[in-house]
Amino acid sequence: MDDQGLPGKGEEITHRFVAGGSQNEIYEIRRGELHAALRIPPPGAPGARDAGILREWRIIEALDGTDVPHTPAIAACTDPSVLGRTFYLMGFVDGWSPMGLEERRWPAPFDTDLDARKGLAYQLVEGIALLGAVDWRAKGLHDLGRPDGFHERQVDRWTAFLERVKGRELPGFDEAAAWLRTHRPIDYVPGLMHGDYQFANVMYHHGAPARLAAIVDWEMGTVGDPKLDLGWVVQGWPDDTDDPAASTSGYVDMYGMPSRDQVLAHYAEVSGRQVDDIDYYVILAKWKLAVVLEQGYQRAGDDPKLQAFGPIVLDLMRGAADLAASTDYGR
Repeated sequence: MDDQGLPGKGEEITHRFVAGGSQNEIYEIRRGELHAALRIPPPGAPGARDAGILREWRIIEALDGTDVPHTPAIAACTDPSVLGRTFYLMGFVDGWSPMGLEERRWPAPFDTDLDARKGLAYQLVEGIALLGAVDWRAKGLHDLGRPDGFHERQVDRWTAFLERVKGRELPGFDEAAAWLRTHRPIDYVPGLMHGDYQFANVMYHHGAPARLAAIVDWEMGTVGDPKLDLGWVVQGWPDDTDDPAASTSGYVDMYGMPSRDQVLAHYAEVSGRQVDDIDYYVILAKWKLAVVLEQGYQRAGDDPKLQAFGPIVLDLMRGAADLAASTDYGR
């Protein structure tokens, strides 16, 4: 911190654990006027996580000066003699996360004001609309991903991934994979994408109206197709958000949210991109997410959280295959 010229030299550093798991840990750090969050792999994480941390750092550093809500980049360190692993410091966001809500209850006023609650969804998709508009070449992210052939690689890449972790048959996998091989989006405009975009990976400012404070957790960030982030968001959107069952259909209360069509229309308005081919992205999102979660399920052991992925994977894969069977465009 001293070498980077950060505030508070000579003052005591205080810290507290905020969150973390097998991928990364987050700590709140204070020293003098500095208020930051430290992100670091846990001690037992594979060495590749250090490179992943630097990848995340490049993205949040590149977002400085853009309209994308993000945590400000402060400093990064690759010297293992400091804390044992590569880590970075980012500005601490004064906001709240939809993850860990007590009894799945939105904070006030979103718990009772359904008009305000709708804003949470519109802000969610507005975040990826802004992200997809970032000039990634000008921001030095030309080597972050491989946008050329992005869609052509998806099936082979994730099929190979599944083969490495496979422990059972996944009905619908082959049907959805075959459909994805023979169909493409109506248009493809490469851009910066998050890779795991959902309510779990954003933060909001306190109070109404809903305002996105930061997009967080960039482990899967890359240059690819930003509309896959949109597919990721809406692949599990309730068919009827006015049905009380929407309150318990996912890990957050979706009752009173805008309809899927309204969310898509808002994204199209803010981003300037068409959404007529959203079914392609939903099929790819369901299929890919099922493969990703299957890895956790196959490694579950006695972990009830990972064991719960088992039926979710089957539902996602069947959903991808069923939608593929009813959709035919972009051939």
